[in-house]
Amino acid sequence: MAVNREKGTKKVPPPAVLLCIHLWTPPMTRLYLLPIVFLLAVSFGTLSADERPNVLLITVDDMNCDSVGAFGCKVPDITPNVDRLASQGMRFEHAHVTIAICMPTRAVWMTGRYPHRSGALGFDRINRGVPTLLEELKKAGYFTGIMAKVPHVVPSRGKAWDVVVKAGELKAGRDPKLYYEKGKEFFRKAEKSGGPFFLMANAQDPHRPFAQSPRETSRRNRRKGGFPGVSRTYKPSEIALPGFLPDLPKIRTELAQYFTSVHRADEVVGSVLRALDEAGHTDNTIVMFMSDHGMPLPFAKTNCWYHSTRTPWIVRWPDKVKAGSHEEKHFISGIDLAPTILDAIGLPAMKGVDGRSFLPVLKGENQAGRTHVFTHINRTAGRKEYPMRAVQDKQFGYIYNGWSDGKTVFRNESQAGLTMKAMRVAAASDAKIAARVKHFLYRTPEELYDYSADPDARHNLAGDPKYVGQLAKYRKMMAAHMKSTGDPQAAAFAKVAGK
Repeated sequence: MAVNREKGTKKVPPPAVLLCIHLWTPPMTRLYLLPIVFLLAVSFGTLSADERPNVLLITVDDMNCDSVGAFGCKVPDITPNVDRLASQGMRFEHAHVTIAICMPTRAVWMTGRYPHRSGALGFDRINRGVPTLLEELKKAGYFTGIMAKVPHVVPSRGKAWDVVVKAGELKAGRDPKLYYEKGKEFFRKAEKSGGPFFLMANAQDPHRPFAQSPRETSRRNRRKGGFPGVSRTYKPSEIALPGFLPDLPKIRTELAQYFTSVHRADEVVGSVLRALDEAGHTDNTIVMFMSDHGMPLPFAKTNCWYHSTRTPWIVRWPDKVKAGSHEEKHFISGIDLAPTILDAIGLPAMKGVDGRSFLPVLKGENQAGRTHVFTHINRTAGRKEYPMRAVQDKQFGYIYNGWSDGKTVFRNESQAGLTMKAMRVAAASDAKIAARVKHFLYRTPEELYDYSADPDARHNLAGDPKYVGQLAKYRKMMAAHMKSTGDPQAAAFAKVAGK
């Protein structure tokens, strides 16, 4: 077979032609040709490289799902660009990342595997031999690019990127103007390549340091080139306080900085989409938008609660996905991202994936088996081991904390700012806040929440006799999940669940 080296694709007869050849052959010969025709049709799909859509994956860093206007945020004018994208595509009510930590969740996106099945348990590289979405797209002739978060996305497979724009070239991955300029440059290069493109544009807001915070405006950061300014600053009185945090002045101050960062991240999204529009690729590009996990404050990031993993997942695909649709039935997960993209562009699934394509859902169809998701935590950026596993559906969420022994203290980046310090101070005179701080730091081996009534995970039902049946149900689901994926936490879990 001839190879088109410009586009990196094999020139083969389309399935319809193969079928005609099959029908024109003598009956006895057909018996031998039929498997070959079938395999070629499946292997090469029905789309040529010229017909395949482009893919633009836009991510934001540490943004809670409910910090987005289209997903219910009450902060005024917070995400107009993301809201516009949602009006043009499908937004998912029940979408979750698989692990609420930035680098390992991206490894899940790229492999379609649970962390212990790829080797990327924390800030680790994906194991050799594990295929990735990036490399599959590259092999299929896609022109590939990444903007910011470069060390966190398949760092051991860097040769598969055609264009790399580091965060430092984008003012710490936060300058909307620079994302627009670099986006235009990428799209020009992609056109010259002659093939379809895959661009992963990562905004590093609203990750700390938050906009206008002392750390961001420090002399050291100004000397290093600093961070971009902001078009709007939110006041503590304007913010929406999440239900999992107490209403304290310093918490409001930090949340005002966070929401200012959210707005700047939205401007980055708008800038990349503007560059796409001006390049003339809006109609032939699948756009996916999502956050890597919840906000970097206690009871969100680096945990397995509802607000830890829920992500504002939006998919726009003109003439394929119904504009303005709100998908409220099916659960989708980070392990499904790579299988869905490959399926949508007509490429075969990667070997060994745990996720599966939700392309039928994008088409408006029902898809069985999408009633719940499993989420994980293994180790933090500080390389501390805090194994957690969770399963949640539309009503309940069950969490197993393999590290909780009454002595071990939980530590993560979310405790670095004003919020946890304010809670510790308030705990000295407020018993309810003291109980929240204690629970966050020490946890319990098992947690069970009725998320339909308690999305902020304030009332652990695991020890309530009224919920013995529900506890048993989710323990059983978790045990089956661990067994099917070869989870190294299975033996430890069995000891806790068997009590």
